Amino acid sequence: MVRQERALRTRAAVITAASAEFARAGYDGTSLSRISQLAGMSVGALTFHFRTKQELADAVQAEGRSVTLAALDGHAYADRPALCQVVGLTLGLARLMEEKASVRAAIRLSRERPDSTSWSQAWLPAVRKLLDEAHASGQLRESAPAADVMTLVEHLTDGAEVYLRGSAEDESEIGNTVARLRTVWKLTLTGVSAEPPGLEIPAPPTTTETSSSS
Repeated sequence: MVRQERALRTRAAVITAASAEFARAGYDGTSLSRISQLAGMSVGALTFHFRTKQELADAVQAEGRSVTLAALDGHAYADRPALCQVVGLTLGLARLMEEKASVRAAIRLSRERPDSTSWSQAWLPAVRKLLDEAHASGQLRESAPAADVMTLVEHLTDGAEVYLRGSAEDESEIGNTVARLRTVWKLTLTGVSAEPPGLEIPAPPTTTETSSSS
């Protein structure tokens, strides 16, 4: 029993060290020797639990998804309207990105290992269900179908992760991810245009137009 508990602690220490390193350096930039140093053990001890870097990356992604699912289960806005829950859920995801290396690592590994299970699959079903509820209860405009709002949520979440990655190089920006995302949601929900709702959205410029104006 003691040996089993020790093995579980060792495995957890390896995943913790690997999460930090994968989040920082990515899959290709991470080595088992570096992770073993961070975990304070030999490479041999590490490979007793995880034989390859791929196996360890799989475990880190699974940990990131597990942490995310646990946060969804404890979601604090269950008594609010569905659209409000969507906003709160995305803010919660941004907080997880800030605080949990396993989540940041899972996101990065999902991007760098496209054949692996995507981190977003842990929370997308919950958001889709909430948006369907929001649509059914009249919380969404007719011009904002649930599928389009789903795309918006994905872009906002991706943007929060990109911002967080950039803020790692500027310590003054660390901790602002959730606040910035809240501001974006406020603008999104209230709108920024002073024109009537029928305001036409211009088409993107063509390559020719872009080059001629430069």
